[in-house]
Amino acid sequence: MTWKEYQFKIMNVTKTTLRETGAFSQMFLDYLEQNPKLRDFYAYQPDMEGLGALIRERKLSMENRVVLTEVLQEQYGPLTKTDRVLNNILSLSADNTFTVTTGHQLNIFTGPLYFIFKIVTTINLAQRLKEAFPDYHFVPVYWMASEDHDFEEINHFHLFGKKYTWETAQNGPVGRFATQSLNVVLEQLPESIDLFERAYLDSSSLADAVRYYINELFGDQGLVVLDADHRRLKTLFAPVIKSDVAEQVANGIVTSTNEALSEAGYKSQAFARKINFFYLNGYRERIVEENGRFSVNNKDLVFTKEELLAAIDREPEHFSPNVIMRPVYQETILPNIAYIGGPAEMVYWMQLKGVFAHYQVSFPVLLPRNFGMVINKATAKKVEKLGLELQQYFRDNHEIKAEYLRRHIGDEHVLDDDMAALAQLFEQVKAKAISIDKSLEGFIGAETAKALKGMEAIGKRLKKAQETQNETAMAQIDGLRAKLFPGGGLQERHENFLNFHLNNPSFLPGLFQHFDPLDFTFYQFWED
Repeated sequence: MTWKEYQFKIMNVTKTTLRETGAFSQMFLDYLEQNPKLRDFYAYQPDMEGLGALIRERKLSMENRVVLTEVLQEQYGPLTKTDRVLNNILSLSADNTFTVTTGHQLNIFTGPLYFIFKIVTTINLAQRLKEAFPDYHFVPVYWMASEDHDFEEINHFHLFGKKYTWETAQNGPVGRFATQSLNVVLEQLPESIDLFERAYLDSSSLADAVRYYINELFGDQGLVVLDADHRRLKTLFAPVIKSDVAEQVANGIVTSTNEALSEAGYKSQAFARKINFFYLNGYRERIVEENGRFSVNNKDLVFTKEELLAAIDREPEHFSPNVIMRPVYQETILPNIAYIGGPAEMVYWMQLKGVFAHYQVSFPVLLPRNFGMVINKATAKKVEKLGLELQQYFRDNHEIKAEYLRRHIGDEHVLDDDMAALAQLFEQVKAKAISIDKSLEGFIGAETAKALKGMEAIGKRLKKAQETQNETAMAQIDGLRAKLFPGGGLQERHENFLNFHLNNPSFLPGLFQHFDPLDFTFYQFWED
């Protein structure tokens, strides 16, 4: 059964503008709203017109296409492939095929919900592009961040209110980690999940395990999973690696861009180094240069410039790009037209346009993933009972409670008008006093401040009395806020998709049905 045959169990879908949520940076919002201040920091506007313009211009050498296709066939190996995945891989060797890509870390058990949102957005966009440009073929790609070494960022997930953590002494690039020790986590789960048992216990590495379960979940949609930790792909990128090591140009370009962003009123997300590559060899450590000598941080490896350039030619697989050069690597080996990312990703990609231009690599259309939260039936009833719109819950608890009290108690205890009247009265008294004796001005000013402070204290006591009289509603607001915003943040950044998928097999199909990759709003899914 395909996702289109499911009926997603929801009452309805409501939406909130991203700006209304208060959860996104000014630079990200300004980009989506096409603020002219940001126009110099990206190449194509984030809409179908911008995508069409890049499709007409985007080129990738046949050599790169052939290597990409062969590497993907090798990586999928004996893995069961759907016809759509196989056809998508083979189609990449044709010059009328382009990719739509998202990237993400290898979080265990898929990590936070927004990773699934990224994948769904990417697949949906590829389908929308095929409808709009039928003479071309579009392949959705998940770029695995298999070379990342920040294990603490991927070693846990939250399921049904409990945090599960993978403990292992392994280090280095996480994609190479053995996964058998995840059996401890699997045994702790409230129920057996065959998909992840097969993935983690039958795979030789974390990268293989992730490819397996992503293929099981999204193979029917033609999603292709790429692990860029591969010698042949790094060989295609070797000229850029050598240039960054020898010329160290990216550092100056990004620094200049960051200064320009600062002048425009924005904060930068990422920062370049003189050398933007790690040395990869069971570990992943920065390459640093001092007085013409190149060394690997925390290791005894030292090179002259000539020796390091020769090593890049000889063993390019030992060189791993950092956050500055990884996007350039991606666009070098993929015929990509769009990158789907989160708010922070959109920001740091806009810091890199000058680096792309320097290396004559095509800059993709930057599009945000879809955003959303799920409101189950029990939570929906509580929201309805309290009588506040869902948008109110994006505010902090203090503001939500104040709004509830205003709506259900009225304004008889709100002292704003009274304080204004008191201040005006004191002003009148001061004016009379000054006309008699100007030296009284300071005394009356002090008495005014004292009286207003007393009135403010009365207001706080009255507000506390209101809350006490409505303790049940206040507790319900706390509970609802914790449910909708676990850990004080957006649900999608905390909860795992299994929270919804295990009890609702139509959850993923419903996301495909309702998410629009070009609708930059915050979705609320109300379960029926």
